[in-house]
Amino acid sequence: MGSTVVMVFQAPISQPSAGKRETGSAWERPWAGGMIRSYNISIAELRVDEVGIVAKLSDCIASKGGNILSADVFVPEDNNVFYSRSEFTFDPAIWPRGEMDEDFFKLSKMFNAMKSVVRVPEIDPKYKIAVLVSKQDHCLVDLLHRWQTGRLPVEITSVISNHDRGPDGHVSRLLERHGIPYYCLPTTMGKKREVEILELVHDTDFLVLARYMQVFSAEFLKSYGKDIINIHHGLLPSFKGGSPSKQAFEAGVKLIGATSHFVSEVLDAGPIIEQMVERVPHRDNLRSFIQKSEDLEKQCLVKAIKSYCELRVLPYEKDKTVVF
Repeated sequence: MGSTVVMVFQAPISQPSAGKRETGSAWERPWAGGMIRSYNISIAELRVDEVGIVAKLSDCIASKGGNILSADVFVPEDNNVFYSRSEFTFDPAIWPRGEMDEDFFKLSKMFNAMKSVVRVPEIDPKYKIAVLVSKQDHCLVDLLHRWQTGRLPVEITSVISNHDRGPDGHVSRLLERHGIPYYCLPTTMGKKREVEILELVHDTDFLVLARYMQVFSAEFLKSYGKDIINIHHGLLPSFKGGSPSKQAFEAGVKLIGATSHFVSEVLDAGPIIEQMVERVPHRDNLRSFIQKSEDLEKQCLVKAIKSYCELRVLPYEKDKTVVF
């Protein structure tokens, strides 16, 4: 486990609320003492006279006894925007949580920051997510297993499906055993149950679509107002829409893939977070083809969620991401 500091530099910034960190939450774990790990990601619009961003970040961390373990920087050739991610350790006894908020707020304000967020997973509540799924549940089962074994750094607040699994299915029993609410909201062409879904997910930090085969409306995306991560069983931008594995098999491709991306108003066109591929020889039939695809989907979705939780994913231009 580690601690994460997020800084996004571009536009005017507002003072973060002192009560935003949900002090006393069941997911807020006590600090046991000693050094803990932290990540820092930054975006800054570079001005002609702007120098020393990395130095100021380093000075801020070092002045509080922190130790930088790694650092990544990216500046596009055609755009004066500075992206960085650094990983460091610090001692909360020397650099208290609230003081860290204040220090990074002051630093981000120095660069006219749009947003400054400090997140310490070793101490702070985990991200709250809801998982939406349709008939196929291989991605959901994989997420639940990783969550159960402590390898998925989130709190799953609910699972929502448009297909009834019944009370005796293995997924239903697993959810009941761990106290995760399950909601079945059957959908039709004219009734996508979006109002009900919004009521169920309003207090989540982001949503995960684990093979949820419904397209959200622009109104839903606007009303929810937070990120939604989807797994597409194909290597975007090829083979969009339904049955991409069958499309790829019939096209005779030699590489299959899975794509995890942010949901946008355009079907399967949101910014890509992660992609994975595997070779498929001519001996594969459609069944083995789909099995390989499903294995890729599980791995790809988990990696995207972890990258997002560790704040490795930064917006880049309109439809791209920087993933450190």
